[in-house]
Amino acid sequence: MILVTGATGNVGADVLRGLLELQVPVRAAVTDLNRARARLPEGVNLERFDFNDPSTFAAALKGVTRVFLMRPPIMDDAKAFKPFLKALASNGLEQLVFLSVLGAQHNPIVPHRKLELAIEKLKIPHAFLRPSFFLQNFLSTHRSDICERNDLFVPAGTGHTSFIDARDIAAVAVRALSVPHIVSGGIDLTGAEALTYSEVAMVFSQVLGRTITYSDPLPLKFGLEMQKRGIKPAFVNVMILIYNTNRFGLAARVTNEVKRILGRDPLSVQDFVRDFKDLFSETTGSSQTT
Repeated sequence: MILVTGATGNVGADVLRGLLELQVPVRAAVTDLNRARARLPEGVNLERFDFNDPSTFAAALKGVTRVFLMRPPIMDDAKAFKPFLKALASNGLEQLVFLSVLGAQHNPIVPHRKLELAIEKLKIPHAFLRPSFFLQNFLSTHRSDICERNDLFVPAGTGHTSFIDARDIAAVAVRALSVPHIVSGGIDLTGAEALTYSEVAMVFSQVLGRTITYSDPLPLKFGLEMQKRGIKPAFVNVMILIYNTNRFGLAARVTNEVKRILGRDPLSVQDFVRDFKDLFSETTGSSQTT
C-alpha cells in the first residue's frame, strides 16, 4: 500500500492518479474527507489525516510500505513532522518520496532541508525530489494578471528560470514509488531549458494569440501592489525573496533528471500554455483553479 499526502494539491493529485492508473494499492491521506471526495476520483481510498494529530497516524499507515510526503505550506516548523517521521521509521518503510525544493541541500534555513536531515537521521529509505519553479504558478499566482491585464507582473528582472511542470514532478514521484530504489537520494528536477520572463511572455503571446507583456516591476512596487490585493505582508516578503532567486540568476540551472528517469523530454512552457490555454483565456472568476 502506498500513502499519498497532499493528495488534493497540484503534485499530489497527479501522483494519486498516476498510481491509480498503475492499479497499485493506494491511499490518500486528507484533512477534510468531504472536500477530498469532491475533488478526487470516485472510489479512492481516503483516510483522515493530520500531521499535528498522532492519533490519525495508525489508520493512515496501516499496511503502508511506501509514502509520498508533501509539506503543507502552512507548516514551517520542521519539528512538527518528527512524530510522523518516527512513526514511519518504526513502520518498516521501503521508500519515502519527499517533495523538497531545488537547492535545499545548500540552504539549511528552509524547512525542506530540515525535513531532509530528519529523514536521513532516522535512516528511512528515501528519494528527495527537488524541483525548480512550478509552471502551475502561472495558473494560480499569476493567472489574474495574464487573463485580465495581459501581463506577467513578476519582479524577476532578466534572470533565467528553469521552469518545470508539476505533472513531470508527479510522474517522477510515481516512478520512485512504484519501483522502489530505482529513484533514490536527492534528485534535482528542472525543465529542459531556462527562460527569462520576457521569453515566457513571448510564449504566452504566441500560444494565446494576443500580446502578453512582462512589466518587470521593482520589488517595492510589486510588494505594494500585492498588499493592495490583500496578500499579507509576511507572504509578500516571501514572494519577493523567491523572485530574487530568479532576478539574480539562481534559478537557471538545468538538469537531465526528468528525461533520465521518465525516458522522455520534460514538458515545455509551450506544452503547458497550450494544455491550459482555455484557462488563460477566461476571466479568473469564471472557473476555479488549484
